[in-house]
Amino acid sequence: MAKRVFLIVLDSFGIGEMPDSAAFGDEGSNTLASISHSPLFCAKNLRKAGLFNIDGVNCGEPCENPTFAYGRLEELSAGKDTTTGHWELMGLIGEKAMPTFPNGFPDDFIERFSAAVGRKCLCNKPYSGTAVIADYGKEHLETGALIVYTSADSVFQIAAHESVVPVEKLYEYCKIAREMLSGDLSVGRVIARPFIGEYPNFVRTPKRHDFSLAPTSRTKLDELKDRGFDVISVGKIYDIFAGVGLTQSYPTAGNSDGMAKTLELAITDFNGLCFTNLVDFDMLYGHRNDIDGYAKAISEFDEWLEKFTGILNEDDVLIITADHGCDPATPDTDHSREYVPLLIGGKKIQPRNIGTVKGFNYVGETVVKLLTE
Repeated sequence: MAKRVFLIVLDSFGIGEMPDSAAFGDEGSNTLASISHSPLFCAKNLRKAGLFNIDGVNCGEPCENPTFAYGRLEELSAGKDTTTGHWELMGLIGEKAMPTFPNGFPDDFIERFSAAVGRKCLCNKPYSGTAVIADYGKEHLETGALIVYTSADSVFQIAAHESVVPVEKLYEYCKIAREMLSGDLSVGRVIARPFIGEYPNFVRTPKRHDFSLAPTSRTKLDELKDRGFDVISVGKIYDIFAGVGLTQSYPTAGNSDGMAKTLELAITDFNGLCFTNLVDFDMLYGHRNDIDGYAKAISEFDEWLEKFTGILNEDDVLIITADHGCDPATPDTDHSREYVPLLIGGKKIQPRNIGTVKGFNYVGETVVKLLTE
């Protein structure tokens, strides 16, 4: 039915609490509703697609004749992090949550890691990424010790000033940590967080890099690749899947770059899947409780969407979804356990209400069916 499928993940664009949200501390979370009150929010093209027709969405005016098939997805995996959400989209359901470390990583691990890289470590507790360099950056510059920290997600993060630890050396340290973090310490991602500037005006750079746990079993990406399809990554998809099941990769420096690269790919000839992650919604706005920033970013995507759908071919399909929520209006800065939207459009796609689907894996199954049947 389709020659090309464009799957775009609006990272953290949740649309309301799931039935089990209270168990995750997320009762009442609704990312879409929170940003819809901002004066910077505009989603006219998402509205035409059917965003406000989705079951449970009551923060916008439904479209009388939506142009996409629309619905919402309920996560089955025991988690609300980026890796878990993306893996489930491609058919890998995590029955056990990836480990988190609300009290920091065990002292013996920190000692072993410190010995392996030849540097001491600072912090080792959950922290905001911007706050941690503000609080520990000066000591890092003076001592050369690495700033290691975590969050509510299953992550081990290493921050270092580029003048103290060159970026490639920081990546090397992350690879060492990735190999060491096994068994009960198998976090979803090890993340390099380089920063620049002088105290107290430190700024993180776009040279962040994620070193993910490899998928624990085959995904729909492997199936597509084995069947000879192009499987193209835009943004951090490559990192999330540790490169497994992908044929091409295009790193990005944020949403604008990701949208530009996806648009460029749409005017090339390929046969298969283009899998894009737009990270700024989560990284720059959700985690920083920036409601207006999040709303503005959605508005920019909405404007781009009109241009993108206008150049799609007869046998192209566009799928828009998310991997979890990150409600910027809640007191904390963590991900939220929410339903995510599902919008499927194309010249051969019949607009309809898909309803509520249990399992993000519906997306991967749909992609395979579109390309093979």
